Amino acid sequence: MSHTQSLDDLARGLAQRLGNDRVFRQGDGPYADATTLWNGAVTVRPALVVRPRSDAEVATAVTAAQQSGVGLSVRGGGHDWAGRSLCDGGLVIDLEAMREVSIVDGTAVAGGGSRAGDLVAAAAPHRMNVATGTAGVVGMAGLTLGGGYGPLLGTAGLAADNLLGARVVLADGQVVSTDDDPELLWALRGGGGNFGVVTSMRIRLHPDRGLTGGMVLFPWAEAATVLAGCTELFAGAPDGLGLLFEMTVVPEVGPCLLAVPVWSGEPHRADAALEEALRLGTPVMSTVAPTTLKDLLAQFDQSVPHGMHWDLRTRTIPALTPDIIDVLTDAAEARPGPGAGIGLRRFHGAATRVGADDTAFGLRTAHMVVEISAGRGPHDPAGAYRDWADALSTALTPYALPGGYPNFLAPGQDEQIAHAYGTHAPRLVAAKQTYDPQGVFTATPIPNHKLLQTYPA
Repeated sequence: MSHTQSLDDLARGLAQRLGNDRVFRQGDGPYADATTLWNGAVTVRPALVVRPRSDAEVATAVTAAQQSGVGLSVRGGGHDWAGRSLCDGGLVIDLEAMREVSIVDGTAVAGGGSRAGDLVAAAAPHRMNVATGTAGVVGMAGLTLGGGYGPLLGTAGLAADNLLGARVVLADGQVVSTDDDPELLWALRGGGGNFGVVTSMRIRLHPDRGLTGGMVLFPWAEAATVLAGCTELFAGAPDGLGLLFEMTVVPEVGPCLLAVPVWSGEPHRADAALEEALRLGTPVMSTVAPTTLKDLLAQFDQSVPHGMHWDLRTRTIPALTPDIIDVLTDAAEARPGPGAGIGLRRFHGAATRVGADDTAFGLRTAHMVVEISAGRGPHDPAGAYRDWADALSTALTPYALPGGYPNFLAPGQDEQIAHAYGTHAPRLVAAKQTYDPQGVFTATPIPNHKLLQTYPA
């Protein structure tokens, strides 16, 4: 049987079992939506898209793809920058119709297609917050399964730390619950969506004590001084102070250091903590004020629009030393265009107190993640941006910790992948062999036996 015949038979079979309104091919209206990702550089074109509405329908799609010998991928929020949520010439399970969120006894139950903003909106009437990333439009499953650094990390931990349970469709079509399989839950909490289709999640919520935060612009001339001051600030900062930076270009302002301080601790301590952050330099603009998580994430959503072309690189550093600050500021000044930026995300507080072996996430000591984002327009020269990102990653290598944040790693970055999970790598490889021995599911990169032998710890 030809590949085309297999696809035709698969499409007809799925349409008969799920309905014609759930299966799409090129030319169908929903196909374009389901195959358009945040990263406009991804040009992968699946043959089929299916939009299930239940665990059983997901299982039907998974087993049908297996029986037809057709490649398979899973699309949640569409923000996998490397394009792994689309399978070239294969079948995409698009979880767009599984975005429902309910709040039960202080816990969120969220569909596998839910966005971070969906959970925030559902939790707000209950005066609860959720550990998310920095943008509301990002899929909650992908964010959580890969780790999830965000503004509440110091008081609530990573998004992965708040995953209490999940329902998962395995490659053989079984629908399982992590309530009956703690090893699967361990693997999902940091190991990515590499073990099956996560159709729903139970997520711990946290009391909303009120947030204070916003965006602060420091002039570029002060960038090195502000970053150097963070060493002393972080040494005495309480858990409630979250602080991330972006070396970026702001329209009508030009190059600048954008800081985002957020206070999520006891409300009466907000002013003193945030004043320390503001005193790092001379702000030319500040929106720091009482806010909500919804409004805070919305500010980031505006800065990461769909359709730009992106290459990402990442390094993990133990602290902002003078040498590292020099490397970062020199690279920012050499950026090929205004869309090329450098982000710094801090890991501290509650996230460092999770048991080292409680999750698959690899690094529990205080650190900072460097996010190298080479964003460009569709007609800008890709090579210049990619070369810039690679050069900065290489320049940081002598100062970096082994590995890197899995959500920002790409296939082919073998040495970083081998070390991204620290001592958990062999256990994660074993979990992959247990739950998906044929390698049906591909999400954030995880090592295999060959990589671990090539790049031993």
